[in-house]
Amino acid sequence: MSNSLQHGTAVAAGSHSVVMPTSTKDTDALGSNMISIALIAPQESHRSRISSALAGLHGSTTREFDIYPSIDDLSKLIELNYDVIIIELDSDPEHALDLVENICRDCSGTVMVYSEHVFPEMLVRCMRAGAREFLTSPLTPNTIAEALVRAAVRRPARSPKKVDGKMFVFVGAKGGSGVTTVASNFAIALAEQEGSTLLIDLNLPLGDAAIDLGIDAQYSVANALESAGRLDSNFLSRLLARHPSGLSVLAGPDQYTDVEVTNDAVSKLLSIARQSFDYVVVDAGSRFGGAAKVLFQEGAAVYLITQVGVSELRNSNRLISELLKDSGAKVEVVLNRYAPRMTGIDEDSINKALTMRAGWKIPSDYSAVRNSRNTATPLAMKDSAITRVIQQMAKAATGAKPEPERKKRFGLFG
Repeated sequence: MSNSLQHGTAVAAGSHSVVMPTSTKDTDALGSNMISIALIAPQESHRSRISSALAGLHGSTTREFDIYPSIDDLSKLIELNYDVIIIELDSDPEHALDLVENICRDCSGTVMVYSEHVFPEMLVRCMRAGAREFLTSPLTPNTIAEALVRAAVRRPARSPKKVDGKMFVFVGAKGGSGVTTVASNFAIALAEQEGSTLLIDLNLPLGDAAIDLGIDAQYSVANALESAGRLDSNFLSRLLARHPSGLSVLAGPDQYTDVEVTNDAVSKLLSIARQSFDYVVVDAGSRFGGAAKVLFQEGAAVYLITQVGVSELRNSNRLISELLKDSGAKVEVVLNRYAPRMTGIDEDSINKALTMRAGWKIPSDYSAVRNSRNTATPLAMKDSAITRVIQQMAKAATGAKPEPERKKRFGLFG
């Protein structure tokens, strides 16, 4: 901090640097890169004084607030991503300090404080709360320009807007196809790779992904859909349960719940989920109804889970040709519980019925699945033939290089 605090200066809190000389270069430096400023000053005289000093500067835009925001409203202010936030202290010093501390904790912008009075104790408290500049009267355009130049130097480079996360939708050609088992273990396999992952159980009204994962969830997807009007990333985060693998889960209701599922609510949920996570896995079951257009959207990857049986293949054919063909989604067929010697239907007939080749074949291993369900230990957390296929699916989905399949060996060491 500077050795002395003089009227008409902007003191850099927590800094030993010399105050920059006043010159026209200060204001010119702002012109090439616009600085956004939020001015929070309940006292009109203080707000007018600061606003007048800012009005003489080029290259900055200011929005004025005539009341202190509540702590609950701070998230909205922070989301606006101001480069500089100036807070007047004198109206309510204790509340103002709380604002400074909370903003500095969650915001990358520079926080400045303004007071008509200079008390060393208050200056120290502001510094400890995270304020970088202490402004006092008389306040001139040159004084505040110096502070803004320092803020511009500290300002991090603007990162590009976060790209929405990838979405993987799992649907079944028929009830009992194993959608939840495949989707939940696929999600765990993703979570164990690099990147945040969310599993959404949309298999309403009786989704049981949480049970398979051994999770006791306090909230469910019903809470999200019923409160779609207030749904945002913060609200969504409070509804999620966490699996030891690192997977976040928006569980299905633990009781039979008559949830009104609208396209708008599902669309908003998926949009916010993709903004918040790198990977979003949706267990849509086999009764997705009118939400199909929202689920099978452009850019989504849809995994159609089916088994080798006449009714399953017939349903798969109808879904592919009537619903998925023109959806814009990337479709992959997964043959679950696949036992080629037991199906009685050859591969050419399967491909003809599907109108496309199956991308994945998950072997039948009833004992492994039963043990997984009885112990609430996901297959993806143990080694099995099923696990290896699902892990390869996850790697292929994220663009990771799949591991070469080991060839079987025979003989004494086979």
